[in-house]
Amino acid sequence: MTLFVAKPTGPRLPNAQRGRLGLGSAGVIALVIVILAAITAVVGVWITPHDPTAPNLSYAWIGPDATYWLGYDVQGRDVLSRVLAGARSSMLGPLVVVVVCMTIGVLLALVAAWHGGLIDTLVSSGMDILFAFPAILLAALAAAVFGAGLWPAVVALTIAYTPYVARLLRGAMLQARNQPYIAALEVQGASVPSIWFRHLLPNVLPLVVAQSTILFGYAMIDIAILSYLGLGIQPPAPDWGVMVSENQSGILQGYPLPAFAASVCIVAVVVSMNLLGERLLQASGGRR
Repeated sequence: MTLFVAKPTGPRLPNAQRGRLGLGSAGVIALVIVILAAITAVVGVWITPHDPTAPNLSYAWIGPDATYWLGYDVQGRDVLSRVLAGARSSMLGPLVVVVVCMTIGVLLALVAAWHGGLIDTLVSSGMDILFAFPAILLAALAAAVFGAGLWPAVVALTIAYTPYVARLLRGAMLQARNQPYIAALEVQGASVPSIWFRHLLPNVLPLVVAQSTILFGYAMIDIAILSYLGLGIQPPAPDWGVMVSENQSGILQGYPLPAFAASVCIVAVVVSMNLLGERLLQASGGRR
């Protein structure tokens, strides 16, 4: 997990910085790929040309043709349909992980940075304890207790990722907390929730957004790995990680397209998300 440290910033970003994203050509391409993947996740199940779960073993491993553009998989199912339908679970899981992690992480960071002292120590110690549990180990435990599936994997990854988010944002919040304008707001009698959500949080929001995109890539990889290992989404449900797992034998048999198609989708989204996060971080004034 990559951690970032934000440079101290004032309550507002400079006009020139607010007026442009600063993504560059590669960042724009990454943004387009992410948008296309998100649209596919929403409408993919409705535009599949064939039933993504209907097997026909007589067509197993047959290559592309005019009707089945990506051919058939190990069970004789349309690969293109499974790629389109699998985008939903492949994108939804990481999205839920990111939303929950960032929400909990922001609240913990706000509380720890604002109160300091014993509360800061307790929050930091709790996060240090959670650091000891790898995501895969938690996912295996969740699968053993609740059964394999998407949501146990999401819960396990959320627990594993939250300490990283809280630790990162705590440092940024502490820097913002010590700015003179925060002290001035306290003297003027501004309420604590007002200072938190109108001043502290907007001050670190670019870092939150940038880290969310990077965290999404990590979550997508881990959920795909869990599905590959049989701890996540279960076949025959269409999912990119499941597709790689089911069709890996075809690589050695000379039919790599079913596994390759799903792998390309995962790599494209993860690389695009990480690149987008890096560019947003640079535009917000952060540095490694």
